[in-house]
Amino acid sequence: MDMSDAVIVKSSRLKSVVWNDFDRIKKGDTCVAVCRHCKKKLSGSSTSGTSHLRNHLIRCQRRSNHGLAQYITAREKRKEGTLAIANFSLDQDTTKDDTLSLVNIKFEQAQLKDETVSTGSSNFDQRRSRFDLARMIILHGYPLAMVEHVGFRAFVKNLQPLFELVTLNRVEADCIEIYEKERKKMNEMLDKLPGKISLSADVWTATGDAEYLCLTSNYIDESWELRRRILNFIRIDPSHTEDMLSEAVMSCLMDWDIDRKLFSMILDSCSTCDNIAIRIGDRLMQNRFLYCNGQLFDIRCVANILNVMSQLALGAVSEIVNKIRETTRYIKSSQPVLAKFNEMAKEVGIMTQKCLFLDNALQWNSTYSMLEAALEFKDVLILLQENDTAYSIYLSEIEWERLAAVTSYLKLFVEVLNIFTSRKYPTANIFFPELCDVKLHLIEWCKNSDVCISSLALKLRSKFDEYWDKCSLGLAVAAMLDPRFKMKLVDYYYPQIYGSMSTSRIEEVFDGVKALYNEHSIGSPLASHDQGLAWQVGNGSGPLNVPWSAKESRDRLMGFDKFLHETSQGEGAKSDLEKYLEEPLFPRNVDFNILNWWKVHTPRYPVLSMMARNVLGIPMSKVAPELAFNYSGRVLDRDWSSLTPATVQALVCSQDWIRSELEN
Repeated sequence: MDMSDAVIVKSSRLKSVVWNDFDRIKKGDTCVAVCRHCKKKLSGSSTSGTSHLRNHLIRCQRRSNHGLAQYITAREKRKEGTLAIANFSLDQDTTKDDTLSLVNIKFEQAQLKDETVSTGSSNFDQRRSRFDLARMIILHGYPLAMVEHVGFRAFVKNLQPLFELVTLNRVEADCIEIYEKERKKMNEMLDKLPGKISLSADVWTATGDAEYLCLTSNYIDESWELRRRILNFIRIDPSHTEDMLSEAVMSCLMDWDIDRKLFSMILDSCSTCDNIAIRIGDRLMQNRFLYCNGQLFDIRCVANILNVMSQLALGAVSEIVNKIRETTRYIKSSQPVLAKFNEMAKEVGIMTQKCLFLDNALQWNSTYSMLEAALEFKDVLILLQENDTAYSIYLSEIEWERLAAVTSYLKLFVEVLNIFTSRKYPTANIFFPELCDVKLHLIEWCKNSDVCISSLALKLRSKFDEYWDKCSLGLAVAAMLDPRFKMKLVDYYYPQIYGSMSTSRIEEVFDGVKALYNEHSIGSPLASHDQGLAWQVGNGSGPLNVPWSAKESRDRLMGFDKFLHETSQGEGAKSDLEKYLEEPLFPRNVDFNILNWWKVHTPRYPVLSMMARNVLGIPMSKVAPELAFNYSGRVLDRDWSSLTPATVQALVCSQDWIRSELEN
């Protein structure tokens, strides 16, 4: 087009900021917009709008930084004031032409020679923005395919035209690269941990029949903060055997090089988990990696055992529970019936804030609340049965009594779990008194005169005793390490639980405490100033189950240790454990922080504080608070379920690590 006789048109109607980068030239009846940067000619007719001009600016390689800065920010201006971006203050006038058409936008990615592009006084970093996008997807669990959604791409291009939009494959690779970097940081942190690690294992379900094994590390770090980090999230065959699972766990331990740092493992209460724990424990015991012959290694999840017991309790009265559900549906289904029910409640004189409601069958605490409400309205429901011929659901007096008994069981379980889930990461010391109380109630429930209820109580007690036999030592040791209780809590509860056998049971706990202390003292660099501690606290026969490496390094000085012990007795030297137990109990108060107490008292009890770090870090309950009452397990997000197992592990682990880092 010959532009020799063309003239530049100046018009007050050209208000769009896009005209800062174009000259509007008129030749005859034709108007042309000429880019000031690359001199390309585009339609400048008033009927053409400005979308094609903005699209050109996005692609124009020669546009000035000043023009780009104005272009980026013009649509973000508001009448309340001016917004300065890249050191350019812009006025507030915008027009309808500035609205970006989602339909017309073209995603043509300019090939940038360099990762960093200067924009005004700031730099745009393509690589950093790419990884910020990947971190956002990981952190919030977004689907990777969002990078290909047209709405997201339009938003990004409008927000930052310089960003080269990525493909699904590219963002997947970026997520895996982030995972590798975060994993290296995690590995270095685990290597420097001052104490041991407790490992919890969970099985997650995914879309279809897929299952994943989630392994989570639990430990107390150098700042005396309780931490929980996912280590592995690996795909397993749904028909997995105990051998396969135990091998998968051992492989992960070896891969992270933490088999020597493992203190305990937390599993659900089932026969499969029994065999897995035995297999892994035997492997670790061969290398002398476990304390106290592995007595504290196999720990079962408190939330899991209480969930199992609640299912048994509700199963015993399932017909009664169904009657309560049908009763609630009948009353709620009709406004006249509901009005009649409320009127009867007034006549009976029931004054309560509770109301009848249907439970969520997947949340057993919801079923408990439904039953508790029904018991509140027992007299009203009996009256309704007598006066409403359409109401055909009948509960006998014995059924009401059984319902009341089971509801009282559930109430205790709910109260105990609420205590455990009131903190994000509860320390092991809080569990002992609550579970002693559960055991005492079970003993009492077995004395019920109703054969149905007493037989149910016996089943519950049998199930709980399986848990108690495995975990009571760990629970008691954790309670002993609470300076508000020490051994006094064991002395208080065991006579009530064991009666005439209590003395021997208390001695078993104390022997376990001494053996655990001895092993910590032998391998402790903190105990160098207090030689012979193990001899002093033990029974004079030396330390028990010392790791092989520790034995090898100290064999030649065993006689010297004994000599120090014998010569120090006259000087009145006492071990950490003896000093700790002899001193008065710390006052009980609601604001007590046991980890902070041990942090402060580490110089006074160097060996015992090491033991406290390991024991208090055991997660007696591995279930997340929001899932404590849930019958179903953890379920993997549907979008992530469709990805490869390696990508899923990268996303789940990285998400956990990044979130934890942000929280801290």
